[in-house]
Amino acid sequence: MTFREELLEIITEEQLLCQEPMKCHTTFRVGGPARYYLRPDVRQLPRVLEVCRSHEAPVFIIGNGSNLLVSDRGLPGVVVEVSQQISKVRREGSRIFAQAGAGLARVASEAAKVSLSGLAFASGIPGTVGGAVLMNAGAYGGEMKDVVETVTVLTEEGEQRSFQRDELEFAYRHSRIQETGGVILEATFLLEPGDSGEISRQMEELRQKRLEKQPLEYPSAGSTFKRPEGYFAGKLIEDAGLRGFRLGDAQVSEKHCGFVINRGAATASQIWQLMCTVQERVYERSGVRLEPEVRLLGDF
Repeated sequence: MTFREELLEIITEEQLLCQEPMKCHTTFRVGGPARYYLRPDVRQLPRVLEVCRSHEAPVFIIGNGSNLLVSDRGLPGVVVEVSQQISKVRREGSRIFAQAGAGLARVASEAAKVSLSGLAFASGIPGTVGGAVLMNAGAYGGEMKDVVETVTVLTEEGEQRSFQRDELEFAYRHSRIQETGGVILEATFLLEPGDSGEISRQMEELRQKRLEKQPLEYPSAGSTFKRPEGYFAGKLIEDAGLRGFRLGDAQVSEKHCGFVINRGAATASQIWQLMCTVQERVYERSGVRLEPEVRLLGDF
């Protein structure tokens, strides 16, 4: 059987897309075609990955594409989407169990409804649980490491393994899984009892802050660069005279210099070139090297 035929022994035609434009699956709204784009459910996922391994096909795992810059040339292998098909959320006492494809904002909202506090900071983060845990996502003083109790991972050997919080080596925008590999399947959040109304008010305050300070009206991947120790990336970029700096439709946001935005027709190449220019100018001005927070996929 061919690679495609083997995949269709596991998933349906509707779950397998060929030459799928990645611009349809990233919040930057850029990216060339993926050779194969798969949407397996949690039972199909291990078998799909086993077939990919047997054919030595490159595999790219994505959630909702909120922290990605995909090359205009596309991706030669297999993109596996861990999103709506793997997104169940349930609660037991002060714990919320969320599959990797569940939207983080949805999980925060579910917690608020049952008066569990600790996830309000995540209510405006556009990623999935899996992506957020992988990179220890955070905002407004909170991070995944503050609320994650355990994480279930499908290892590269095809086995399920559970990691406790202290095994995950959480650090700023980092977790151990970035080194060990594997696919996050589920996370357990251990939260504290709180007041539903107060939690909702806090979430609304953070929503207003985002509306006021972030360029949410344009496609972007959120904060483009990591925060250098002792500095703020946006301030360094502004001090380098780059507010509003533009290459084609790729632009440093005038509203918040920490965001690179797509004004409508930007290419991944333009965004990448803009990011490189920002890095060079900031280093020339301040001696600080900015590191991308955005994950690059494909050939740049």
